[in-house]
Amino acid sequence: MEKVAYRGWPNCYRLANGEVELIVTGDVGPRIIRFGFIGDENEFGEFPEQVGQTGGSEWRIYGGHRLWHAPEDRVRTYYADNGPVQVVEENGTLRVIQPPEATTGIQKEMAITFEATNRVEVRHSLRNVGLWPIELAPWALSVMAPGGTGIVPQPTRAHPDGLLPNRVLVLWPYTDMRDTRIHWGSQLILLRQDQNAQRPTKIGLSASDGWGAYLRQGHLFLKTFEYVEGASYPDHGCSLEIYTNNRMLELETLGPLQRLAPGDVVEHVERWFLFRGVEAGEDEESIARAVLPLVAAHDASF
Repeated sequence: MEKVAYRGWPNCYRLANGEVELIVTGDVGPRIIRFGFIGDENEFGEFPEQVGQTGGSEWRIYGGHRLWHAPEDRVRTYYADNGPVQVVEENGTLRVIQPPEATTGIQKEMAITFEATNRVEVRHSLRNVGLWPIELAPWALSVMAPGGTGIVPQPTRAHPDGLLPNRVLVLWPYTDMRDTRIHWGSQLILLRQDQNAQRPTKIGLSASDGWGAYLRQGHLFLKTFEYVEGASYPDHGCSLEIYTNNRMLELETLGPLQRLAPGDVVEHVERWFLFRGVEAGEDEESIARAVLPLVAAHDASF
């Protein structure tokens, strides 16, 4: 770990392994603002008019990767993370700890560890430091740079006799199933980020296979997570959600809903992988040929 300045924030922290690097903000957060190959573009999207800012009560997206708790609510969810966070290095793991939210009594933390050359573990924690129980689910959101394609797997698990449904698919009020950015495939659902788009769209599903990905300019960002069979998930049963507008695409994973008593902690773990030279067209078949073997070879069991 080394302390660095990043785009107007003087107190940031860089983790690198010779090939891949990430940068954590210390002046706001918890937030991982950069993740990418050393010397190459940021795989995460940034909002240049906000990067480097601090203070104030208005929530800013900034970009990068953040931690929320679901279900979404205008008051609870958009708690401004515009102040400094505690950053601690412990045996190769970088812990980023936010002061408790004054309005909710929830304290957010990310613990980040390079596990291998292109594999990073991000352990998201929510601690209830308040006086009463709260029902919530951890919600990890990655803002991806524009110009790529989000990739969501159609669930492969089925009931033994094939008679019962094997997935939940959820649409938001502003989602139009005729939207040409969306491809409803047999193996994958693809969502293309379009910088000329006039309206946002969002899809959620149960995603029992436990992964989602983003393909852009030959680079593949893959995140894996644990899906808990039979658990209750937010948003009518979503463990994976994907959102896009004209500036970015968000790849979001969620843990199960649970009642968090005072003093209790809930964790949600993602493992990130980054690959170069992933060549594919825009059609489902070529993307499946390029991506699915990488998912199978780097499936991180939980």
